[in-house]
Amino acid sequence: MLIVSQYIFYDKHKILSVYHWRDRAIHIDWYGVLRLGTMESLINFKRNEMRKTEPLIEKTVEQARECRLCEDLPLGPKPILQFESAAKILIAGQAPGQVTHKKGRPFDDASGVRLRQWLGVDESTFYDPAQFAILPMGFCYPGKGKSGDLPPRPICAKTWQHKLLGQLKHLELVVVIGQYALEWHLGVKKSQALTPIVKNWREYQASNTKSNQSVDNGIEKNVSYFPLPHPSPRNNIWLKKNPWFEEALLPELKRKVIQVLS
Repeated sequence: MLIVSQYIFYDKHKILSVYHWRDRAIHIDWYGVLRLGTMESLINFKRNEMRKTEPLIEKTVEQARECRLCEDLPLGPKPILQFESAAKILIAGQAPGQVTHKKGRPFDDASGVRLRQWLGVDESTFYDPAQFAILPMGFCYPGKGKSGDLPPRPICAKTWQHKLLGQLKHLELVVVIGQYALEWHLGVKKSQALTPIVKNWREYQASNTKSNQSVDNGIEKNVSYFPLPHPSPRNNIWLKKNPWFEEALLPELKRKVIQVLS
């Protein structure tokens, strides 16, 4: 009988997993490469490996925050995102609103208060980038249209989503908000009604969700997805018409968040 024990180490919020058997240690990296050696040598190898990749990730995030692809935006470019590669939960939204543009922090408004209530977390947890990544489909405020804000510009997602989402190696849960995020992450067409998608939320909980997707959203592992309506007060009527959302979906969402963050 083979007995293997797992050792988990924390280094700047990053998890280092090494499996130990007798006097040997085994480490399987992100790419499936098997490495053998002493426990000390493999721990040092893993730490050095992560130190090499960290500057590259930080550089990509910095470039995203300094992006000026859309100089013609009504209020000018101001990318707003929250990101660290250690994040376990992703909030995939649409684009910052005018209030968020002014404040410079995502979901720092009435919608954010409701979203944190839905998730069952406080502000300090929500704004901890080692726990939550927040990547909207458009990083900048797109401006006003005839009926609300304009849609996020496609060039933003095409430029940044794959570069950043591929770095979330510890991701376990994606909260999908809005039709543009639903299309990117779950392949839901914008012409499809929101209510049936959210009502069938259980379909996106299987561990093999990623392998069933017909779209490449940039996430390189199996995760759970929760499609949600926007938490804006404008959706109060929708919430009243769909009591199952608060009665059935939200308790499961909170349970999943606790499980992932524990």
